Amino acid sequence: MDYDPMNLDEAVGPQVKISDADNLRVDFELSNVDLSFANSLRRVILAEVPTMAIDLVEVEANTSVLADEFLAHRLGLIPLNSKNVADVNYSRDCECEQYCEQCSVTLFLNAKCDSDEIMKVYARDLVVDSLKANAWVGNPIFTDEGGNGPVICKLRKGQELKMKCIAKKGIAKEHAKWAPTAAVGFEYDPHNKLRHMDLWFEEDPAKEWPKSKYADWEEPAQEGEPFDYDAVPGSFYFELESAGNLEPDAVVQEGIKVLQQKLATIIAGLSDGGGMENGMNGGDSFAPRSPEFAGGNAGWGDAGYTTPYGNGGNASAWGGQGAATPYGATPYGQPAAPSGWD
Repeated sequence: MDYDPMNLDEAVGPQVKISDADNLRVDFELSNVDLSFANSLRRVILAEVPTMAIDLVEVEANTSVLADEFLAHRLGLIPLNSKNVADVNYSRDCECEQYCEQCSVTLFLNAKCDSDEIMKVYARDLVVDSLKANAWVGNPIFTDEGGNGPVICKLRKGQELKMKCIAKKGIAKEHAKWAPTAAVGFEYDPHNKLRHMDLWFEEDPAKEWPKSKYADWEEPAQEGEPFDYDAVPGSFYFELESAGNLEPDAVVQEGIKVLQQKLATIIAGLSDGGGMENGMNGGDSFAPRSPEFAGGNAGWGDAGYTTPYGNGGNASAWGGQGAATPYGATPYGQPAAPSGWD
């Protein structure tokens, strides 16, 4: 039978079908993958997609009612544009002493209230330095109708803020302020045909556990249908909401890229054996092996091999060869058997 590229049933590899999308959220169906892959993608999107966020705050003046640390925390949670964040170096990889235009973006906040009315300081009041990796990174994101962004603080007459903010590249594993998403999750098997959930109920499970909107996408279990113990989930319905610093499709693409990099690192490590000649393809006794497989000549009890237990009669951390200890003679102080384990 000839392959029809328009027939999704014949396609090979993961498939994505977008059901709803806008500038802040995307809903899509991921199929032809297993559960571990879908969950790996979710976890990577949550914790390892790099973004920009304010990390250092140099306070020159603060006469507001909020403490410096409180303001620094609020500044760090302001979403900053992270488009093409790959152009920015991580601080740990940069050659500068603390920060520079290659690994950071500088923002200035100067605000003073001169009127009798309370003055609100917004994210729009942050002035971005032009010296940065590209034209997008570091710019505050405004998603509200007024285009003001989040409120940083309120000032009364005579109160002043003067700060220098340093935005750096990071991931949510380090701090939640670098999270690219407000929420991301997926569900599968909306009819619970696989019985991965035990639906506790009092009277009627159909009423107490209403079906999700994805139940219309799959056929429900038929009355009297035998349970398939070999069945596995085939479709995963993702719902992703961006925090505003990256577009939803960019978040998913960056998550896939990070996942590919992690897998490539594992493959490279297995292929070259961590610098040894053997790697995955066999070799001599450089690779770790069990005592049963290695026999008597694999580093598990060689004659004269020094271990914490005193193999071969050599001195050990426990005294070796019957050395005295505060507790008298111990099993570790006796000459070891040739195997090192008996």
